[in-house]
Amino acid sequence: MPTERKQFVQTVRSQFLGDRMRQLREDRGLTLKYIAAYLGVEFSTLARYERAEWPFRRDHVVALLDVYGVFDDAQRAALVDMAQQAWRINEWQPTDDRNDASVSTGGMPVDDWWLQDRAAELCIYANTLLPEVVQSRDYAEATLGRTGLQPMVVDRLVRQRIERQQALEDKKPATRLEILIEESVLHRPVGGRVVLEQQMQHLVRLVEQRPHVKVRVLPARVGWHPGIAGAFTVCEMQRPYPPIALVHHLGGRLIVEAAAAKRYVTAFQQLREIALDQMSSFDLITNAAGTTNKQEVSA
Repeated sequence: MPTERKQFVQTVRSQFLGDRMRQLREDRGLTLKYIAAYLGVEFSTLARYERAEWPFRRDHVVALLDVYGVFDDAQRAALVDMAQQAWRINEWQPTDDRNDASVSTGGMPVDDWWLQDRAAELCIYANTLLPEVVQSRDYAEATLGRTGLQPMVVDRLVRQRIERQQALEDKKPATRLEILIEESVLHRPVGGRVVLEQQMQHLVRLVEQRPHVKVRVLPARVGWHPGIAGAFTVCEMQRPYPPIALVHHLGGRLIVEAAAAKRYVTAFQQLREIALDQMSSFDLITNAAGTTNKQEVSA
């Protein structure tokens, strides 16, 4: 009798591993049928491995890395480790103060971009700054320039943000963005009054010209709410993958999965209920864009 398979949570680790193994196979021009026969498994089994419906077996990963010609020790170790830990959920990745990048802790070599690129929708709550996906170039440079990073690193990260924004825009269909921001974010003079004004004008254009971008404001009069602990992003992944939450803080970032991620999904839904409607929110944004040049604000 066939072995009964328990329900497998499609973790970030398993998704990343499946995607990476599929890329390696396709880069070598090898078919699912050929590789399945090499491993001695059904065609459908290998397809499920690559879709993270079932976890890749460690011995299969080792064998396939040989077939795909992956002999770099660090790369092999990372992928084999992922196969061994495919069931694990959640990850904390500290930040390297020298370059604002997550450092390796023996965990997942997965960055925000890989998750955002795979998401069907990004649900973002921002309480201090506008999120990276809608930042103008000057605003992004201002936010990064105050972190103590070297100018060359700041320039690289700014270019990276702009390129990733465009990549999300170019996807077919484009990644949906629903952003909830605190009203104070509209008036925080990051980079000075001119940069703030240009950023608000950039946000107005995005809302006007991009139907998949929705920005709503939580008015200053609101007291306690579910986002009071800090900003977060919920990545609503393509079906059938479960949602994933990203939480950035001073020491790095958290990748939150499974039941813990559902708490962020619920929190975002509750924030959505108390935010202003789109028209009222748009009025606040346009007012900020048109009045910042009349205000005495400084960096």
